[in-house]
Amino acid sequence: MQTAFLIFLGGGAGSVLRWLTGLGAARAFGTGFPAGTLLVNLIGCFVMGLLARLLLPADAGGADARFLLMTGLLGGYTTFSAFALDAAGLWMREASGLAVVYVGLSVMGSLLAVALGLWLGAGWAR
Repeated sequence: MQTAFLIFLGGGAGSVLRWLTGLGAARAFGTGFPAGTLLVNLIGCFVMGLLARLLLPADAGGADARFLLMTGLLGGYTTFSAFALDAAGLWMREASGLAVVYVGLSVMGSLLAVALGLWLGAGWAR
């Protein structure tokens, strides 16, 4: 139960941080380009890589910190960071072909899923 609570706390904080980043980016750059989403994804990926290096080694301990920060905070902030960490992990394990397939399926599959959702939603909204 403690693990779920840590993820819950981190996820809530990450979601608020995502919203604040989006507001700040809209004020700074306008709304013609999704700068907020881009910033969230880049910041989240950087922090995910940093935390993975600091918190994932066996001797680092800190399972609670991983759940709070990586699963919770970054999960609420951006799921793109988890995707990037998974892809980088495949690449670093010298499974570059699998990494390319994973990235391709994730990006194209996500775009197709959004398009399908938009199409179905348009039909239901009538």
